[in-house]
Amino acid sequence: MSEKVQIGGQAVLEGVMMRSPHAFTVAVRKGGKPDAGIAIFRQTIRPIGERFPFLKTRIVRGSAALFEAMWLGIRALNFSANEALESEDGKKEEIGPLAMAGTMIVALAFSLGLFLALPLLLTSLLGSQYAAVNRHSILFNLTDGAFRVVLFLGYVSGISYMKDIRRVFEYHGAEHKAIAAYEAGVELTVENARPYSRIHPRCGTSFLLTVVVISIALFSLVPGSWPFWAKAASRIVLLPVIAGLGYEFIKYSAKQCDNPLIRKLMQPGLWLQRLTTREPSDDQIEVAITAMREALAMEPR
Repeated sequence: MSEKVQIGGQAVLEGVMMRSPHAFTVAVRKGGKPDAGIAIFRQTIRPIGERFPFLKTRIVRGSAALFEAMWLGIRALNFSANEALESEDGKKEEIGPLAMAGTMIVALAFSLGLFLALPLLLTSLLGSQYAAVNRHSILFNLTDGAFRVVLFLGYVSGISYMKDIRRVFEYHGAEHKAIAAYEAGVELTVENARPYSRIHPRCGTSFLLTVVVISIALFSLVPGSWPFWAKAASRIVLLPVIAGLGYEFIKYSAKQCDNPLIRKLMQPGLWLQRLTTREPSDDQIEVAITAMREALAMEPR
């Protein structure tokens, strides 16, 4: 290819998903065993922005990209779960699409409850004890945002101690190393990818933290005197705008890494990645490179 295509990824159960503009691949270590073969899923895709050009508009494209990433992520997790999980007799434990869909709905509801509803509830309870919190919109929403940040950091820190999650975080690090090696223009081998950092400026972790910070700013526009249901509804309505702004910031900052101000704004997200990534083993890097090679091979030349 005459120029590098932008490629991103996601860690899944015992594997990595890679996404190029027109390809979607998942590589998974069979049965989760380091010495086992690698199962591969490949599919060509047509980006949603090509099918609906208006979705390429700034801000709007961020929400569209997030929706598309979530949809592909669910499919990647479904494939990885079916390939990585084995019963004691060595047979794969198939997870049906309905079970996976139900799991994702529960996970989405849990996320909205933990990171939107619970901070709002805690702030409202605090406001019932201290009237000043409800009287001043900025104070109310800063308090709400502080609860959201604490819950987010606490949640990420907590799950990092789980064995299975640590494995996913290791594959997350492998994904970043493979992408960094590709962007550096070196041959895609385990030896070449190993020295690269497990931290990457376009990581979804940085995006999530950016979304949390932007939400604090936007929610500050909502009057603190509004009833609880109206505040909750405003948070749902503003989610696409917040996602769009977060996407634009990550996209812009990735191209401006040499700018001192941008580097400082990016730093908290890079620090957070030290929680959501771990140093991967060579067999995990091999899986990430396999997924990347398959995605690149499917791109039009």
